Amino acid sequence: MASNDAQDPRLPRISSAIRVIPDFPKPGIMFQDITTLLLDTKAFKDTIDLFVERYRDQNISVVAGVEARGFIFGPPIALAIGAKFVPMRKPNKLPGEVISEEYSLEYGTDKMEMHVGAVQAGDRALVIDDLIATGGTLCAAIKLLERVGAQVVECACVIELPELKGREKLTGKPLFVLVKGA
Repeated sequence: MASNDAQDPRLPRISSAIRVIPDFPKPGIMFQDITTLLLDTKAFKDTIDLFVERYRDQNISVVAGVEARGFIFGPPIALAIGAKFVPMRKPNKLPGEVISEEYSLEYGTDKMEMHVGAVQAGDRALVIDDLIATGGTLCAAIKLLERVGAQVVECACVIELPELKGREKLTGKPLFVLVKGA
């Protein structure tokens, strides 16, 4: 449930709009499918509204969306709170000069990239993604933002898979989550 807002009547609708697909993309994974949330216009609007209500008065200047589903939630939040949207992408997806941060996967590593100059020292940033599992991508986004002098105010996700302990890897950064995944 949402931190500090467990009784919000919008949360059950959001939670029920997320489809869980067992054994996808491989056996043992309970995939949290947000495409069904996106099809439910009321639940999708409620999701965006809950984030906007939380961040409207926090002087956020940058909403950093983690590829790819952070690109779905980030832009409408950024527009509503008057912040710029900055995509955090996988390697070789952004044209122009980038900085990158490597992070660990279950088997190996990957990188996240951000345009040089997209975020300035002193910017107040919100990092958004659809889900936190192990925390690797959120940690990489935090490191990229902090390397250029931004202050990461909070990370926000629609879903948390608490058993994977991603929250513990966020180096003390606050995490706001709407629902716990199955």
